[in-house]
Amino acid sequence: MNFQFIKYHVAGGIATIILNRPEVYNALNDEITFELQDALKAVAKDEQVRVVVLTGEGKAFCSGQDLKASSGAGKRSFKESLTKRYNPLIMGMRHLPKPIICKLNGVAAGAGCSIALACDIIVAASTATLIEVFINIGLVPDSGSSYFLPRAIGTVKAFELCSMGTKVSAAEALRLGLINQIAEEGKLEEAVKRYTDYFAQAPTKAIGLIKKMLSKSAVSSLEEMLEYEAYLQEIAGTTIDHREGVQAFLEKRKPVFTGK
Repeated sequence: MNFQFIKYHVAGGIATIILNRPEVYNALNDEITFELQDALKAVAKDEQVRVVVLTGEGKAFCSGQDLKASSGAGKRSFKESLTKRYNPLIMGMRHLPKPIICKLNGVAAGAGCSIALACDIIVAASTATLIEVFINIGLVPDSGSSYFLPRAIGTVKAFELCSMGTKVSAAEALRLGLINQIAEEGKLEEAVKRYTDYFAQAPTKAIGLIKKMLSKSAVSSLEEMLEYEAYLQEIAGTTIDHREGVQAFLEKRKPVFTGK
């Protein structure tokens, strides 16, 4: 696929998506948000892809909305921008039945922070930071931050980060439970590879169902989740990977999952 503002390639069951506007710290203009939506649609359709890595080119992951681009576009509707650009992107990430690993190589600010939080796994460089920068220009968090943050760290701490624009270091993010791992300097690629090696050989259908299950649990009762677990387990039980897992157990060997 040909893109102008992102890099996209697939190899070994791994789709890598790289935000590619390093000269502006991968700030988000209209085109890059639509390209990201298209890339996610391509991932969803490609049966060879079993895990996604999302990262940024250069020093930053994503600095959020490109304010220079938006200020030069005349009067803009914030609601229209969100409903056409950001919200479909975040929903595409959360509905994708495959894991997304955020390779947090630098700062993730504003909508860039929201995009990072929408991933399933976050592996951060030791120098990476997260910041809900919206308040610095008199705006409220968007692109899902108001959903992801309080569920990850509680409403009290989420209010502080959102209302004060507090910069969160990688070490603090790990302590708060916002990220999964910090990579030592120069070892971010290696740290991410440990996850991609696993997910590229995992039972992908079950992983996708787990992703749906955990998302639903945030807004469901115990009774609803017990029923939903039974529903999804029935689906998982019909997969080729389930049959392979059982056969491998009986034969006392390592299963070879195909993601089907």
